[in-house]
Amino acid sequence: MAFPIVSCLFFLLMIYSATACDRCVHQSKVAYFSKASALQSGACGYGSSAVGFNGGRLAAAVPSLYKEGARCGACYQIRCKNSKLCSKEGTTVTVTDQNTNNQTDFVVSSRAFSAMANQGKAQDLLKLGIVDVEYKRVPCDFKNKNLAIRVEQSSKRPNYLAITFLYQGGQTEIVGVDIAQVGSSNWSFMSRNEGAVWDTSRVPKGALQFRLVVTAGFDGKWYWAKAVLPANWRNGVIYDTRLQITDIAQEGCSPCDDGTWKFP
Repeated sequence: MAFPIVSCLFFLLMIYSATACDRCVHQSKVAYFSKASALQSGACGYGSSAVGFNGGRLAAAVPSLYKEGARCGACYQIRCKNSKLCSKEGTTVTVTDQNTNNQTDFVVSSRAFSAMANQGKAQDLLKLGIVDVEYKRVPCDFKNKNLAIRVEQSSKRPNYLAITFLYQGGQTEIVGVDIAQVGSSNWSFMSRNEGAVWDTSRVPKGALQFRLVVTAGFDGKWYWAKAVLPANWRNGVIYDTRLQITDIAQEGCSPCDDGTWKFP
C-alpha cells in the first residue's frame, strides 16, 4: 500500500521545525558518567555499537533534546566556559541516551568531558564534576560510512522485524520508515519502538527495501534504500543501505539558519 501517514509526518515535521533552533548557541551545565557503559547501554538502543561513535565521546540528552529518540545519533559541539581549564574548541559528542537529570542538558562520557580541557588540564576538569557550558548542534561525520541497518536480536523471522539505524551523517532526524519486498510497491510503515529502533509485525516476504523520511530544509526528504536485507536476514547482522545522509536541515530561527552565526 502507499505510505499511509503522510499527514502525520507533515505534522511531525512542523513540530521539529517549530522547536528547532538547536544550531543556535545555548547555555547550560554538563556533568559526566564515570563509566562509559552507562551510555553504551542507553535508551537509544545502540548497545556496543556506540563504542565506535565519535571516539567514545557520547552523551545523554534531556528530553527536550532527545525528542523521544528522534535525536539519537545527533551530534553537538560543547565547550566549557572555564577558560583556565578549557579550550575554545571544546569537543563534539554523539547522543546515545536520555538524561533525566534536570540540572544539566547533557551528561557525557568521561572521555568527552575531559576532551573539553586544555592540554594537561583534563584531571583538574574531571575533579569539578559539573561545569557551565555553551553548546550547539553540528553535523555528524562518520568518515564516509554509509547509513547502516542492524537487525535487532528481538526480531523473529518471518513475523517480526526490529532494526536500528547506524551512522546517519549530516544534521537531520529520521521521522518515517516504510518497508516493502524488493521489486514491490506495496509499502507498509514501521513504528519507532524506542530510541533509534524501528519495528513492524507486518514483515513482507523475500528481500527487503526501505523508504525513509528525514527532516531536511523546511520539509521532509525521501530516501530509498534498495535491496538492503536479504530474504534470509539474520539477527545481530549489520547491513549496508548504500546511502549517505548528509543533509543540513534548515531552521526557522534567524540568525541561526542563515549561515552567519558562528560558535564563539
